[in-house]
Formats: sequence, C-alpha cells, structure tokens
Amino acid sequence: MALLTGYQPANDLEAADVARIQELLEGAADPWSRTLAVHLTASALIVHPPTRRVLLRWHERMAAWLQIGGHGDPGETDPLDVVLREGQEETGLGDLRPWPCADLLHVVVVPVPASAKEPAHEHADLRFVLATDRPDQARPEKPTAPVRWVLPDEARELVTEDNLRETLSRVDRLF
Repeated sequence: MALLTGYQPANDLEAADVARIQELLEGAADPWSRTLAVHLTASALIVHPPTRRVLLRWHERMAAWLQIGGHGDPGETDPLDVVLREGQEETGLGDLRPWPCADLLHVVVVPVPASAKEPAHEHADLRFVLATDRPDQARPEKPTAPVRWVLPDEARELVTEDNLRETLSRVDRLF
C-alpha cells in the first residue's frame, strides 16, 4: 500500500503496528475482509480549523466517544475513500476533505471485543484528518450516535483510549 511507503512511525509501538499491517497486506487477498481476525479499517478526526475544534462521535457498541470511520465496503481498497464515505455517512457533512493533506496521521492496531454478531478481533486502523467548513451542519447518523464538537484538550478527557489520545495530540500539533 503506497500510503505506508515512507510512513515514519512515531515510536516502537506504532512501528510494530505498521509491521503487522504490512504483513496483513502481503498475506491477505482482501485485507479489508471482516472475516479476518485482523483487518483494515480507516478512520479520521474531523476538524474545523478556524475554531481548532474536533468532532467526536458516540459509539454505542464501544460505549465511548471516538473518531469517525470504519470498514471498507465490498470493492473499496483506498483508505481515504473509505474514511470520506464513512465521515459523510456518520456526520452528514458533505464537504469533508483531507487536511492539511491526504497523508496518514496515525497507524494503530486496536482490539475490538466480541459482540452477538462477531467474535473478538482487531482493527488495523489507518487514521487521517478531515476538515469541514460547515461544522454546524454535522448531524448524527442515528439517534444513538450523537456527535459533539470539542477542543482537543476536552476531547482527550472524553475519550477512553490512549491510542486515540495520541491521535488527538497529533491533530493538536497540526493546528
């Protein structure tokens, strides 16, 4: 995957996650397949640069405030296309664009607990930053998935995962 070519992990933990993803890419016919114990996902923090705010989405299954994103649909192979689609679906924002560029921001493999529909597995998550010029148009995809604009410091207090706090810190440095 061209996105990983030249990507510089920030630490040993991220380097190990990048190595796992490279192994996945080399060994799986479809690294996005949800049938794999570890499979690709793409996510992003949506930002409104003039106000330095980020958008969090309540994820009911995880019972946590998270970034937007998720699985590729059948036939999707470009992580940026996946995250742009997911972002529009989950927020209603039609003007999302990569910000400040289309580069990967963070690479992380995260555990996902079992549910009634699927066993425990891992997401090999490729994270980006998307921007909007119309933050007031953000709408939840469904009533159980509210969205919330917050400053990065407040976001770091709301989220429960250290890996997402790291993503937020990286976004904060971009402002």
